[in-house]
Amino acid sequence: MGNSHARAAGPVVAGQSEAKAPRTERGRRTLRKLLDAAAEEFGEKGFHEASVSSITRRAGVALGSFYTYFDSKDALFRALVADMSEKVRTSARAALREGMDALEIERAALAAFLAFAAEHKEIYRIIDEAEFVDPASYRQHYETIAARIAERLRAGAARGELRDGLGELEAWALMGMNVFVGLRYVVWGDGSAGHEEIAAAVNRLLAEGIARR
Repeated sequence: MGNSHARAAGPVVAGQSEAKAPRTERGRRTLRKLLDAAAEEFGEKGFHEASVSSITRRAGVALGSFYTYFDSKDALFRALVADMSEKVRTSARAALREGMDALEIERAALAAFLAFAAEHKEIYRIIDEAEFVDPASYRQHYETIAARIAERLRAGAARGELRDGLGELEAWALMGMNVFVGLRYVVWGDGSAGHEEIAAAVNRLLAEGIARR
């Protein structure tokens, strides 16, 4: 995906691959406003009921300016999925500290994801809708996350902290667990369970399994 307009110079804005890259700081701020407004609009109404005019009103941007950045509502949606994927990545990375072992890394990454999801519950609706609106974006979102988890698992095994042979299958299983734990306890939860507490419980499952010892 992506279009030729996205090759302009300047700092990269998450989600920019589906946008016409702005050349100025003001343009990058406007793009950010459109993406944030789109997250609210798509999260509340879904893709089909959302409108470009409503998104630009939320963003405080002139309707005509929208097409300076995006060719269509579809392009904006694809950019938003990429933007959310990048935010998930950066939130997890920011939670990691030098010297963490493999299990600590997974606990911290999950806690960071849960905190992000609590602030951006719309991510679940938007990513789920991407399966039908833009299947390529949907698949890329999950494949990218699974690849990062697999890389962490292999690194942990190489350091002798995890068992050998971990890779893609375990990464997808772990990602699936994290996604549905977030759905149950963040999106559907009442907030009584803390993110660190939930992440620690999942971490115990990783460390101890479910078999009686």
